[in-house]
Amino acid sequence: MSMSTQHSGGNRKPSTKAASGAKPKQGGDEDLEDLDATAADETAEESEEPAAKTTSARPKANPRKSAPVRKTAPGGPKRPAGSTRPAAKKIAPVKVKQGTSWGPIALFTTVGVLALGIIGFAGWQVYENGLNWQDRADRIEGLVDYRKTDKALVGQRDHVWGAQKYSMNPPVAGNHNQNWQRCLGDVYPAAIATEHALHSMEHGAVWITYRPDLPADQVEALAKKVRGNDYMLMSPFPGQDRPISLQAWGFQLKVDNARDARIDEFVKALRQNASLEPGTPCSSGDIITETGTAPRDLGKDSGGGMPAQGN
Repeated sequence: MSMSTQHSGGNRKPSTKAASGAKPKQGGDEDLEDLDATAADETAEESEEPAAKTTSARPKANPRKSAPVRKTAPGGPKRPAGSTRPAAKKIAPVKVKQGTSWGPIALFTTVGVLALGIIGFAGWQVYENGLNWQDRADRIEGLVDYRKTDKALVGQRDHVWGAQKYSMNPPVAGNHNQNWQRCLGDVYPAAIATEHALHSMEHGAVWITYRPDLPADQVEALAKKVRGNDYMLMSPFPGQDRPISLQAWGFQLKVDNARDARIDEFVKALRQNASLEPGTPCSSGDIITETGTAPRDLGKDSGGGMPAQGN
């Protein structure tokens, strides 16, 4: 049964009346046009019928109907059916290996070492300044402290005339002449009287002695340590058992070489510090400047008495 809509026009036949101004049809042209119009009407009626049915019932899906083709982006190429989009290839970042910058490392290392050195030196200075002269003397290897081992010997300090006999050579203490040997950095080329040298030591001087056979360069090395330094004197001493011997009142150090570092340590620790008469100079009074082992009893012939101990 054929259905028509409001706008379909039913079975109305097309008008055969010519439109105004149209060109008159010729001969068989009319029949052909009528046939064409009739066929068009029938086709329209058939197309309207399924369209009307869509309003009342959903059309069944055709199982043989293929899936709709996926549209591609405008301007993009169409991929074949069933193909998949290729995965994007990841590009690994390029790592640029930089060389080690040794400049800053070396700078910081140098600064650190210098800082540690400064701190260490400052700490050492504080430690050294905290030591007294006796502590520094005790650290000298080979030094003999007769103030600890022979207090009786160290206590002998009377002033006497004439030559004296001592239990050791060179001595470190004992009775001695009232006149002292000048000790203003004097380097004596020959032996001097022990009795005068002991008096200089009582004032705080360090007396350096050496064997006469000590090589000349060694003698000169010792002399450089003595010249120009107050409370220092030096002379050869025949018969001593070691090449070089250093004496301060109550202390002695014997070495074999003039470049031994302990010589400077001895002088630094004991010069003036070992004095029994602090502040007494080596440059005034009845001083002796001559060489020779016999003591000079200045003042004995003048009728004066023996001076008191320690003067």
